[in-house]
Amino acid sequence: MAQNPVWGAAPFKVTCSNDTSKTVVVIGRDRWALECLIAAGERGCTPIDTPGPRWSAYVHSLREMGVEIETITETHSGPFKGHHARYVLRSKVQHIKGEDAQ
Repeated sequence: MAQNPVWGAAPFKVTCSNDTSKTVVVIGRDRWALECLIAAGERGCTPIDTPGPRWSAYVHSLREMGVEIETITETHSGPFKGHHARYVLRSKVQHIKGEDAQ
C-alpha cells in the first residue's frame, strides 16, 4: 500500500494538564486523528461525525504517546440505538513546522 505523503511523520509539541511538555512524532492515521481532534476543539470527535475505521485504536496510540484525550460516552437513537464515544483533546497540542522542528 502506498504511503500518502500528507500523513507522513510530523512533530507535535504536547503540553499536558500538569504543564509538562514533550515533542512526539505522529504518522498515518494517528496523525489524521490528532489533527481532527485539534480542529474539533471542545466539541471533540465521534466516529459518527468524523468517520474513521478505528478511532479507539488511534486514541489508544496517542494516549501512549502522552496525549491527554477524554472519552465521553453518549447515547444515540435510531434503528441502531446504543452509545458511542466522543473524544476530546485535553492536552494543548501544536504542530511544529519548519525550523521549529529541529
